[in-house]
Amino acid sequence: MAEQSLEDGILQENSGFFYRLHRSANLPGDWLFLLHGSGVDETTLLPLGRQIAPHAALVTVRGRIPQEDGFRWFTRINPTRFEQASVRAEADAFAGFVAGVAKRHSLDLRRATFLGYSNGANLVSSVMLLHPGLIERAALLRPMPVLDEVPPADLSKARALIIAGAADLTYVPFAPVLAAVLNSHGAKVEAHTVASGHEIGDPDADIVRQWLADPAVAVAASDR
Repeated sequence: MAEQSLEDGILQENSGFFYRLHRSANLPGDWLFLLHGSGVDETTLLPLGRQIAPHAALVTVRGRIPQEDGFRWFTRINPTRFEQASVRAEADAFAGFVAGVAKRHSLDLRRATFLGYSNGANLVSSVMLLHPGLIERAALLRPMPVLDEVPPADLSKARALIIAGAADLTYVPFAPVLAAVLNSHGAKVEAHTVASGHEIGDPDADIVRQWLADPAVAVAASDR
């Protein structure tokens, strides 16, 4: 049984990002990074993370761009257009954060999954494309593509799960576009649409949990 660290649940900082680490008492070595949506903070996805992966260590991260009473991951021009310099700068900074956290906590990134919701999902997919090889398992809830220019990237070792909401009228049309972008760069993409709007809930948790339990996903994470 792994001992609970005194740092667990405490707000920490690395590479300019604030985060909280929540270890499982029965830690098997799996890690789940949780990236929130717009206008909230790193605590909001913790219940979902525990529902999906109760035995994993959870890393809840806070975006660096203030928005209302919370934060987001990069600067928005309008609901479907984003400041490109901000997207790239924050993706680069997040890549440095992941490397720093992995070193600090002896984290094996081959056993890490990155789950992002909305703006957080868009940051995850951008990091995948701008820093190929860093994120190889990604669960993207209510995402859309945000890079105007997509660089060459080898994502042949990456697996991505995309979950759109059927009633999410603004963003549901973008989910197949992102799936096509990731697929065209070699990623293995599984896409679902749930009977929901932009909000997330139990159906999303069920799909992510089943996807993580898929032997193909588990083998991809361990067979390096």
